[in-house]
Amino acid sequence: MNFQVKLAGALAVLVAVGLLFTFEYLPIDTSQSGYRGTGMAQIVNRRASEKAFAALRIPEVPDPLPPSGKKASEVYANVKVLGDVDSDEFIRLMAAITEWVSPDAGCAYCHKDGDDLSADTLYSKVVARRMLEMTRHINSNWKTHVGETGVTCNTCHAGNPVPRNIWFKGIDDGREVGMLGNRAGQNMPATTVGLSSLPADPFSPFLLYANEIRVVSKEALPVDNQQTIKKTEATYGLMMHMSKALGVNCTYCHNSRSFSSWDQSSPKRATSWYGIRMARSLNMTYLEPLKDTLPPVRLGPHGDAPKLNCATCHQGAFKPLYGKSQLADFPELSATGQTKADAPAAPPKQVPPAKK
Repeated sequence: MNFQVKLAGALAVLVAVGLLFTFEYLPIDTSQSGYRGTGMAQIVNRRASEKAFAALRIPEVPDPLPPSGKKASEVYANVKVLGDVDSDEFIRLMAAITEWVSPDAGCAYCHKDGDDLSADTLYSKVVARRMLEMTRHINSNWKTHVGETGVTCNTCHAGNPVPRNIWFKGIDDGREVGMLGNRAGQNMPATTVGLSSLPADPFSPFLLYANEIRVVSKEALPVDNQQTIKKTEATYGLMMHMSKALGVNCTYCHNSRSFSSWDQSSPKRATSWYGIRMARSLNMTYLEPLKDTLPPVRLGPHGDAPKLNCATCHQGAFKPLYGKSQLADFPELSATGQTKADAPAAPPKQVPPAKK
């Protein structure tokens, strides 16, 4: 009798847990993105997606203004980036940037109270000017990754003066030596790699320095592949970051029957390939050099400037802001004639070996 009561109680608990699971995590949608039998399917939690979409911060767009006929550089002093923009549109854009970056501090975040607005008194104004140059550069020269959707300041900042997802060099550089010796930057519960034992800083090798990401050999024996297990773990760490940053699993880009094969991968892998190189270029060209402009409190433990990774823009969405574009409302954030970066022409193609 006691056994039956315990069994009934256990079943009741299981039913309750099942109902709770159903309420919290269902309905679940799946979509097949590759060949049948390869496991190339994306799982979407509809309830969680709707909650995340509702939490997006997309401020209302100020109404467009009729052109004044004068450029911003003709009306305002010390306009070094947006001087080619109509003077009234310039003010409209400044109001939008305030909502995107510093809604609480307002204009005072970049312009010191009591100072002439043209003065470069605050470091934040100097940084903002450089970030505007970076935004124009992305929208003009990295369409291979951002497409026509583009980016604005709100894509990364989302109402925060400092984007929530930034990183510094040497998250854990292995200098702590204990009874078990040097950790070599891994074997610690780091959120950057899903609380696994992988290297806690998977960004420096690939999003700052151009180290080889590919670790899968094309040969049965290690003839042309000298990658080590440690390098492989760094690659896995970067892939885990990308998966979490976009809210997708591995088969969003890769075919599970042959992860290394480009011919069997989805087109999204090429977009991602450009994204890695874009992040690396932006970190080296625009962000890391800001270490001489930023105050010490804004620098990392090794004196480097904050840098971006996939999560900085995506923030858990397969497309930043789930594909919502604000670039059409502010076309001045995409300027032609900018200096092109040394962007690669196309991702590599793996040609399958000829049949004998």
